[in-house]
Amino acid sequence: MEEKEEASPAELRIRALTRMYYSKPAIQQALLSFAQGREVVPRYYEGFGKRPDTLQYPADIMALVSRGATSFHGSEELWSDPLQIQSDMHPSKLAELRISWDLLIDIDSPYLDYAKIAARLVFDILEHHGVKHYGVKFSGSKGFHIIVPGDAFPEEFEGTLRKDAFPEWPRAIVEYILEAIKPAYNRAVTALGINIEALQRKTKLSKEELVQTTCPNCNHAVEMHTLVKMCCDRCKTLYERPDFKVTKKRIKCTNETCPGFFDILEEKEFWKCPHCGVSNRKDEHSSSNKTIYANKPVTYAEKADQEIAGDKLGSLDLVLVSPRHLFRMPYSLHEKTSLASVVLTKSQVATFTPRDADPLRAAPQLYAPIPVPGEAADLLRIALQRKSAQKSATERARTYAREFEPTALTGVTDDLFPSSIKKLLNGLVDGKKRGLFILITFLRCAGFSDESTTARVFEWNEKNQPPLKEGYVRSQLNWHFKQKKKILPPNYENQSFYKDIGLIEKNPDAKNPLVEVSRALKKKNASS
Repeated sequence: MEEKEEASPAELRIRALTRMYYSKPAIQQALLSFAQGREVVPRYYEGFGKRPDTLQYPADIMALVSRGATSFHGSEELWSDPLQIQSDMHPSKLAELRISWDLLIDIDSPYLDYAKIAARLVFDILEHHGVKHYGVKFSGSKGFHIIVPGDAFPEEFEGTLRKDAFPEWPRAIVEYILEAIKPAYNRAVTALGINIEALQRKTKLSKEELVQTTCPNCNHAVEMHTLVKMCCDRCKTLYERPDFKVTKKRIKCTNETCPGFFDILEEKEFWKCPHCGVSNRKDEHSSSNKTIYANKPVTYAEKADQEIAGDKLGSLDLVLVSPRHLFRMPYSLHEKTSLASVVLTKSQVATFTPRDADPLRAAPQLYAPIPVPGEAADLLRIALQRKSAQKSATERARTYAREFEPTALTGVTDDLFPSSIKKLLNGLVDGKKRGLFILITFLRCAGFSDESTTARVFEWNEKNQPPLKEGYVRSQLNWHFKQKKKILPPNYENQSFYKDIGLIEKNPDAKNPLVEVSRALKKKNASS
């Protein structure tokens, strides 16, 4: 007969508490009060009990405890009858049973002090949007659960019933709050004076993951890049390429008349904000070399702030905002710590210590207060507007991608070519190899056949001063024709092309010459 594995100290400790703790009438009443309309599932130390289940009477609690239950977990969603829920039930059927839901914000962190900072910031943003009635409780370990009762939200908003808006509405709100508090949270965590080495050991994260550089203009995290500066070993032509991967293979000089190769002079790190375009790369901001980034001119800033990436140390958990997800109920015990998930007031959070969650001292109080109906309407409106804007931006990006999908362009004629390509077709003195790449990729993606592309390329090459060698041109054409997928021409923001070889003076409104062609083609077809 197989011997039962010896219980751990944590298990022995929690089991010694359960019957005495859950037999208290005040604890039973706190659990039963919160359980109304919720799916409630017991946990038996290492695993959960059967689903669906619920609590209706004090005897239900003690019956489960007598069978080994150590904690109780409830749903965010409120149901007309939780016992009718089935694991394979279609979402539409679940929606019929759902009568409401509560917004549950889970603040989790390896350090309680970080969780306190996040909780304070969440309180601030809730109150900023007029939400006064919310509850907070200790998670039982190192975080907090903040609850906004469902009645704080409108019963209907923009044609959608609240009960049918789960998990979309609460997810949008949590995402908005997380984004809104991030800059202040990172600054507050950094101000604590973090021991990076100790934090690395605690979190198993690298220094690069824990420390982020933030934009001095908008406080968003910047992106780090490398600028590689090169010089030709023959003609001394200088050349710069951002994010160039240095390998043993040498790059041939961009001057077609020079047989030399580039030597690496310097690799220099720079940063750029993907949100507002601020950068510390000076050469992008001169009047003769103004870069457009994310439809905004790149502006210069000498320094950016170094901050702890607070979201790596404590975050708002979106996992909880999902259908039928459960969370530890107020005044339920925690298996690993043997502490109670006690309810706190806003003022108690700042001074809270785990000793305050001693189950023998727990004095239950209301977790989910009665809200003013609709008091969270402004919070909902702002969160959904942000979500809609993100969706619109994503759709614009998809539209942009579709606009110059190579297979979508047919019937393109020379009069539809953008000015950059028309200028290229007049021939080049410098940058002919880059011009060749632009021309081949453009013609192929614009729907020209291989035969037509070949003829147009050789016609163009005759106008170059001097022309490229025929063997080189033919090898480039053959290589492109062998590719299974057509390669898009470079975007206008790529400084190594268009601007460097004199095809444009400033970046056009479009991101890519194919976008200009697509727009012109649509306009032509609409007028015909």
